[in-house]
Amino acid sequence: MYTLEQLGWHTFFEDTLTEQERSRLARITVTGQNTYQALTLEGKINLKLTGSFSRTITTKFELPAVGDWVVTDETKQVIHRRLPRQTNFVRNIPGEKDERQVVAANIEEVWLVMSLNKDFNLKRLNRYVTTAWDSGAIPVIVLTKSYLVTDLEDYLSQVESEHMGIEIIACSALNGAGFDRLNKRLVEHRTIALVGSSGAGKSTLLNYLAGEEIQTTSGIRDDDSRGRHTTTSRFLLPVGDAWIIDTPGMRELQLWADSESLDTTFTDIKELTANCRFNNCTHNNEPGCAVTAALADGTLSTQRWAEYTKLQKELAYLERKANPVSQRQYMKAIIKKYKKK
Repeated sequence: MYTLEQLGWHTFFEDTLTEQERSRLARITVTGQNTYQALTLEGKINLKLTGSFSRTITTKFELPAVGDWVVTDETKQVIHRRLPRQTNFVRNIPGEKDERQVVAANIEEVWLVMSLNKDFNLKRLNRYVTTAWDSGAIPVIVLTKSYLVTDLEDYLSQVESEHMGIEIIACSALNGAGFDRLNKRLVEHRTIALVGSSGAGKSTLLNYLAGEEIQTTSGIRDDDSRGRHTTTSRFLLPVGDAWIIDTPGMRELQLWADSESLDTTFTDIKELTANCRFNNCTHNNEPGCAVTAALADGTLSTQRWAEYTKLQKELAYLERKANPVSQRQYMKAIIKKYKKK
């Protein structure tokens, strides 16, 4: 029914595979409570974890996720192990406990879906772009429901000014605008993840690309023009000559990334900091600070700088939480600073 290549297989996985395991490969399409649906060369199967594999898992991050490749037993009923991931879109699970959650695994592209209504939020988009760069996949910004706005060029200009180099596609399932560009990306058996907030139009987008209703959708709410949230689970689905992972809308996206990914999102600020007179510039009152100069002449907006520093502090906090030594050093510095006052 399928070849490995048609399922999205890459040579990246070859080195971690024995010849015997090659005949027992499956790709996860849906995850449940210790149960999984997957595709093999012969078609769909249902899987569970083996006890031995389960005992090696210490965090949710290690569990199979949608898009993962796994090795089954000979009967293709249980999962023996998960192959290493080539890429993965990861977020910090909302709540007090810091833990990674894999939203989509082994993806070539991440379509960051945002609606052109009250869902439009550049600050939130910065979070998605940072996480997308950290995933290792190529980010594409997809602005849905373009029929709702009369000043589309203004919206595009706002996004382009902050995310140069990322393809931005405005589309509408109502009149088909922009879908020719999206369809051109459904090639080479690539895997694409759709991520965005609740009601952004991901399922409608998916249905239009597929040419049929493969995900249930709901209309826009009357009270605030937002779309209604419909997708409740992650699914890997064939669309055109590609695979799309449809994901539930996120009420919030807590970062789990590194400073390099943040710098890639804010390349303009990264270039400014490189031009400061001092390498250890704090961008407050130092002479020759390129950041304060840009803020003063308006080439860098105070809102963008505030968002950058906010995300920078959030990532630094996560790093300290993950590294007890770093956390102790941070607390010592705070205490030392307090004693000097």
